[in-house]
Amino acid sequence: MINFLPKQLFFFDPLAVFFLVVIGLVCVPSAIFSIGYLRAESLKRKILSWVLLIIFAFSMCSVVLSGNMLLFLICWEVMSLVSYFLVVFDFKQEKSIRAGIIYLVMTHAGTACLMAAFFILYNHAGSFDYAAVKQSFMLLTPQLRNIIFLLLFIGFATKAGVVPLHIWLPYAHPQAPAHISSIMSGVMIKVGIYGMMRFFITLLGPGPAWWGAFILALGIVSCLVGVIYALMDHDLKKLLAYHSVENIGIILLGLGTAMFFGSRGKTVVAVLAMCAGLYHLVNHALFKGLLFLCSGSVFKASGLRDMEKMGGLIKKMPMTALFFLIGAMGISALPPLNGFVSEWLTFQAFFSGVLESQGWVKIFMVLSAAALAMTSGLAAACFVKAFGISFLGSPRSVRAQDAKECGFSMKAGMALLAIPVILFGIGAGFIMPILLSISRAALGVEKADISVRLLSVLPAMIAVILLVIGSAVFLWFRFGLRNKRVSYNTWDCGYYSLDSRNEYTATAFSKPFRIAFSFFLLPYRKSEKIRDSFYHVRKFTYETHTTSVFKRFLYEPLLRLIYSTAFKMRKLQPGSIHLYIFYIFATLVGLITIAAIF
Repeated sequence: MINFLPKQLFFFDPLAVFFLVVIGLVCVPSAIFSIGYLRAESLKRKILSWVLLIIFAFSMCSVVLSGNMLLFLICWEVMSLVSYFLVVFDFKQEKSIRAGIIYLVMTHAGTACLMAAFFILYNHAGSFDYAAVKQSFMLLTPQLRNIIFLLLFIGFATKAGVVPLHIWLPYAHPQAPAHISSIMSGVMIKVGIYGMMRFFITLLGPGPAWWGAFILALGIVSCLVGVIYALMDHDLKKLLAYHSVENIGIILLGLGTAMFFGSRGKTVVAVLAMCAGLYHLVNHALFKGLLFLCSGSVFKASGLRDMEKMGGLIKKMPMTALFFLIGAMGISALPPLNGFVSEWLTFQAFFSGVLESQGWVKIFMVLSAAALAMTSGLAAACFVKAFGISFLGSPRSVRAQDAKECGFSMKAGMALLAIPVILFGIGAGFIMPILLSISRAALGVEKADISVRLLSVLPAMIAVILLVIGSAVFLWFRFGLRNKRVSYNTWDCGYYSLDSRNEYTATAFSKPFRIAFSFFLLPYRKSEKIRDSFYHVRKFTYETHTTSVFKRFLYEPLLRLIYSTAFKMRKLQPGSIHLYIFYIFATLVGLITIAAIF
């Protein structure tokens, strides 16, 4: 007899507890930040924001703790709907409504795939409980298992923002309030990664090797696509949204490698790769949450998101600049901060995979390591642009000139995320054993001989070396050059009085990369001349744009197909009651015929 009602409501294991900790690490500082961020809002909107935020956090926790597929699906849908309302919180803005619609369509398309996979599993297991699903899954045919895998992957990848299902991120993240963007990017998209880990590793695994290779390949694509588009964008929040795509790709590198080598019985490599993925997951939650809060602080102080109109903010907002610099160094994988540790672990997993493999697998691992190295370099270049153009130099607008530092609660929220970015790098030796135990438990490995001795001291050693070198340079400039300083006017081609017009722009900074990746970005130009007469040009505008490849060649043709099909289907509903009665009669005859045959 099939039991529809689940037996187990909640499920506690090391993986679930880990994700609970990650959710708390980001949600608490973001909630504190929101106190100052929403200060100018009305009491009614403040209460609404807090209620939605609390429901949002509890829904994510409920997804992580769900002990069966039915509760998982219900909590997943609550999380999706509440996040939609938070995206359109500023409902007076047309961009917010558009972003909310795109997000709602994409997230429900993913939910539909999850529902299909869950009900297929329920049909064969006779229960929604994880234990029953795990026992029955291996009895299915390989073809059906692959179909279930693809349905689950599409559902979870849509929420996580994996290329090419990432289309909603650059729209939703910039329009949501800063503290909501911090939570959505920091933890909500990680709930999609949790779904992959829960189903592909602890419940349905070990699957065939191509599952891991498929996820690893999409991870490489997501890394490169995300960071390339981030380099081109000048909207600070949109830039950060594309970096979420990039970092989800890095997490998938660890997850895909763990699944691939786990299916081949290489448990040491699998545990190391899984640990690298988990480490980067929590690291990304910290530094990306911090960066979104910093962008919110800049927006509240200046009303700006376009970096071309910023500049000089380090003098106006020194604490925000410091926190943004910490987050930028973390996401750029610079030692000794946390991003360096997790990417270093991912490289170690690839190198271990090379030593444990032969033939095409060895080449695949080398190419994966090369893609990660390229991604790291491009990310560092991108945040040189983001920090330098936004915070250094002279103000490029009146708003930037008049910006002021944010209040205490906003600075406290940023500080609560900036401190762990440092500690999770320097204290890697304490965190790594915990993540190794979680990885072994998830993969079902009792023991894996992985040494963390070097990792225990490497970030701390780098931190000490940098501190000593920095102190020596400071003392030398402070005391050694006290009587040797000579000042001259800067020549700069005859201009002694420089202003913001002489500064390097974000567009100029990204031009070499736009040329290098023109085969993918497909750049194009727009120019317009406004004349007073044939000989006198009063105004000339010149714009450079890049093509959104996935939007233009995938989603726009798909939308045109849907609209054209819907237009043709309108002919089936001409408004005739007689025709509708005929449809009902034909349907009944068809159902009776099918029942008679089967």
